[in-house]
Amino acid sequence: MLLYDSASRQKVELPAPPGPIRMYVCGPTVYQRIHIGNARPFVVSMWMRQWFRERGYEVKLVENITDINDKIYEAASRQKMGSAELAEQAAQWYIEDTGDLGLGRPDVEPRATEVIPEIVALIGELIERGLAYESGGDVYFRVPAYPEYGSLSGAQPDDMIAQEPSDLKEDPRDFALWKATKAREDTEWDSPWGPGRPGWHIECSAMAEKHLGPDFEIHGGGLDLRFPHHENELAQSRAAGRPFARHWAHNGMLQLSEEKMSKSVGNIVSLREVLDTYGREAILVFFLSGHYRGPLDYSDEAMEAAKVVADDFRNARRVVERRENVRGWHAFTEALDDDFNTPAALALMHEWRAAGRLDLLFKALLLFGLPLPRHPEAPPEVTELADARFAARAARDFEEADRLRGALEALGWEMQDMPDGGYRLVAKL
Repeated sequence: MLLYDSASRQKVELPAPPGPIRMYVCGPTVYQRIHIGNARPFVVSMWMRQWFRERGYEVKLVENITDINDKIYEAASRQKMGSAELAEQAAQWYIEDTGDLGLGRPDVEPRATEVIPEIVALIGELIERGLAYESGGDVYFRVPAYPEYGSLSGAQPDDMIAQEPSDLKEDPRDFALWKATKAREDTEWDSPWGPGRPGWHIECSAMAEKHLGPDFEIHGGGLDLRFPHHENELAQSRAAGRPFARHWAHNGMLQLSEEKMSKSVGNIVSLREVLDTYGREAILVFFLSGHYRGPLDYSDEAMEAAKVVADDFRNARRVVERRENVRGWHAFTEALDDDFNTPAALALMHEWRAAGRLDLLFKALLLFGLPLPRHPEAPPEVTELADARFAARAARDFEEADRLRGALEALGWEMQDMPDGGYRLVAKL
């Protein structure tokens, strides 16, 4: 299985199953509802986890929630509410909105506020190694003391200087690990350097190590995080003696009017709004249509087209003369094993729908969390139960599958498993 590594800038071969594959993906900083672009790393990581498991890997996916950050303090101040209250409310919005995509949850969703002791300990190690220093209650990482800084992103000295201006630094390139409490900040934690709170970058280093260990396979997130966030994560963890992430997988940005969708710019469309307007299936098809590493143009036209495709899959029917001379599951596997090429996989799904190969289409739809084709005569509550039973059987949860079969029979329907891997619903007389 090949994955493009943003650090080496080439495709790398992952270890053979069962692996393991341990993944850390940067989640959102929570101070408002997330936009549709923020949903892309969530969807991609959930799909990758599902595909790794399909291929026989042991997978653990950790996706954090950043609930301590300058942006949260600023937003809370504008709204005249507590920063902890705002972060909790926005975290619940995030969980609710991404939950409505129907892909489940990551294995662990840690919050920065849960790892303050680990953060303080990691900063202490960096100070002991001479790679960090206290200044005016703040603690900064010594960038010049780590010669490999910039290797992940290719950042230039001018980029490094611009990231955090402060008169307390030894060098303008240094970045904050701990920040002394400021007047407008209403939360703080004790530390050997005085009351304050962690910098953004050290939070993820601590959360990743706590839940995946000091050495793990894949670190993911949006391409816009490669510098400074991921560069700084890598520097502080490696400087503290941790191997940290072996490979980096960055997803491309969503674009609105050919500009990156960004809360700071204001050109955003919330995930909630898109869910309410087009539904989760259209969102998933939209994300499938573009390779995860490339930019993706968001528009009403693109979403309408994705909705049509989702409806086509839902309404797929077996044809009278089923075509057998179509590419099979092996071609689908080749597409996703080659750096998770979802556009190629989507093209195959269109072929299978047109050829009436619902046995193959069912497997692909299940993988991506899309609805299964429905029987034309069964009411929605019946087809939903049937879809759930089909998914339970695919997951080898036979106890749940039997329970759902009983629920269908109580409604007067029999679900018949077909030799080609699909099913049909028959009304009982």
